[in-house]
Amino acid sequence: MRYVWLVYLGALFYQPVFNPSTDGRDWLAVAVLIAVFLPLYAATFRARDDRQVLLVIAALGALALAGSLVNSGASVFAVYAAAAASRLHPARRAVLVVAALVGVVVVIFVVSPVPMPWRLAAIGPALFFTPVVGATSIVDAERRRANERLVRADEEIERLATIAERERIARDLHDLLGHTLSVIVLKSELAARLVRADPDRAVAEVTDIEQIGREALGEVRAAVAGYRARGLGAELDGARVALEAAGVDVEVHADPTALRPEQEAALAMALREAVTNVVRHAGATHATVSITTLGGDVRLEVSDDGRGSAGRAGSGLTGMRERIAALGGHVVVGAPTALGDGRGTVVEVTVPLAESTDDHGSEWVGGR
Repeated sequence: MRYVWLVYLGALFYQPVFNPSTDGRDWLAVAVLIAVFLPLYAATFRARDDRQVLLVIAALGALALAGSLVNSGASVFAVYAAAAASRLHPARRAVLVVAALVGVVVVIFVVSPVPMPWRLAAIGPALFFTPVVGATSIVDAERRRANERLVRADEEIERLATIAERERIARDLHDLLGHTLSVIVLKSELAARLVRADPDRAVAEVTDIEQIGREALGEVRAAVAGYRARGLGAELDGARVALEAAGVDVEVHADPTALRPEQEAALAMALREAVTNVVRHAGATHATVSITTLGGDVRLEVSDDGRGSAGRAGSGLTGMRERIAALGGHVVVGAPTALGDGRGTVVEVTVPLAESTDDHGSEWVGGR
């Protein structure tokens, strides 16, 4: 396609054809001008940076100026140079180069030996098309660069979305499996201790382990499919089982609360992570789980009398904070003020309630 534009080299034949005093030297000048121009034209497409483009444009401008002394049609080289200016960046630089090329054409018009009105007929088109072609080429180049930036931006968005999705899956699997595997380990240890002293209870614990394992398998499958496997009520039951298996006395209280599905899922995951931290790290003897409605917020609180919040930070709490922040809520981890001796940890998770309950929401009613 780029070589189609060579048709405008026909301007070089205008003077030899219509000048009655044309001789062999004029035709030789046409051949020499074309022979010098073609490598420069090809170089405009091979130039790799602005410096090389500017050198080629300067060479074309000089060829137009020098060639017009023997053939007024050589002014067409300025039009080709203006088209090449679109490769310069930023656009302001390209505009300045086109303006300089217009100045070159004006100089050609002034110094051309061709008498009027033939001079106007020969050089006038270059004087018109140099700014027009330059401006059009710059606009097209800027549009092309903008489209390339959009494509790159879309690719970056897709890449970031893929990373975010991987992180979400990693957080969800951590929350799902971390809690469940902790319960399985605790129950396995308990069953091992009871296998001789109380075989019947040991069998019951092993049965629970099997059931928990089956539930975990279903939850992982549901998580991979993009669904939340358990609601808040089921998670409260699981929290009670996990804490009691760890030898922690637990109190659970939950107010009736209207939650959107995504809010219930986020609170369920937060409850699971908080309870998992108590089981793994706290060494507590007593824990309290409460869900209350305060004004326009729902607050989940998990407190214990264990070793304190040191060592509790990790990918689980980070995932909890990110998930709750996405719903406009926040997470606070600290020491219970009631104890006043630095012992224990309280995890407070607060999310704003939905403004109304409709077909997309549900009312979860808890309480023990």
